[in-house]
Amino acid sequence: MNVIETAIPDVLILEPRVFGDERGFFLESYNHKVFTDVTGLDVNFVQDNHSRSVKNVLRGLHYQIQHPQGKLVRVVKGSVYDVAVDIRKSSPTFGKWVGVELTENNHRQFWVPVGFAHGFLVLSDCADFLYKTTEYYSPEYERSIRWNDTDIGIEWPIANIPCLSEKDKVACSFAEAEYFE
Repeated sequence: MNVIETAIPDVLILEPRVFGDERGFFLESYNHKVFTDVTGLDVNFVQDNHSRSVKNVLRGLHYQIQHPQGKLVRVVKGSVYDVAVDIRKSSPTFGKWVGVELTENNHRQFWVPVGFAHGFLVLSDCADFLYKTTEYYSPEYERSIRWNDTDIGIEWPIANIPCLSEKDKVACSFAEAEYFE
């Protein structure tokens, strides 16, 4: 597995080894020992999630203020632009973001650690998005930050208003958000 560092040192792009021929391909999407060896992280994933969305759907920016989740995300069908925003007040990269395109063809994975808000925009007609989490989903602690907040300034690859859930339409601004220390 190849690890690509991002502008925020705690956020990583992972490229698994892909073995392919005319019949198709094989890859190991997760191996605890390999993940620990290449990242230096010893995390315990407790939940796997699968999301399907259509083009121009934007989900996020989400996080849990209590029982925060680290996420290992990937796309198995289609393509998305995936974003992590540092919301750790004590971090030198507080308020900064990084993004990566995840596709069914590049097989990349994105490690979004605890202390980050996370969101993605669907670029293809449809996308299946899989993610492992280090904590269980706790809806009472879920928070959302506005996807287009100017204090963050995410450069989403979209020309129009994306399709949002009701909760994302009323998400708070970055200035109003609850942060991690």
